[in-house]
Amino acid sequence: MLSEMTAWFITMFVITPIQSEVQSHLQSANASAETARQVQQCISTHGPQLIERAGQEPMWAVTTAIGVTIGWTAPAQILDQSDPNCAVLANLLQDGGQENQGS
Repeated sequence: MLSEMTAWFITMFVITPIQSEVQSHLQSANASAETARQVQQCISTHGPQLIERAGQEPMWAVTTAIGVTIGWTAPAQILDQSDPNCAVLANLLQDGGQENQGS
């Protein structure tokens, strides 16, 4: 029961807002299809891992959700940036949607 509640908590207050913010950034940056694919791959891979961790570590889930919600924790900080797909997502979140454009 507790693990289900913390999984819901992390989904509602971390994963869903990240997805919403990313969608907005992708649209405003007119991001490439490759960037959109990498972002989706990161969320698909690491979203379930975050939910699993939330079930195993309820205090982490609560503090992370609160931190992200009130701005103490940047969403990019909870991503596995060693994964190249998540590094793209982290950069997108940190840069405010400005995809690197070559000249």
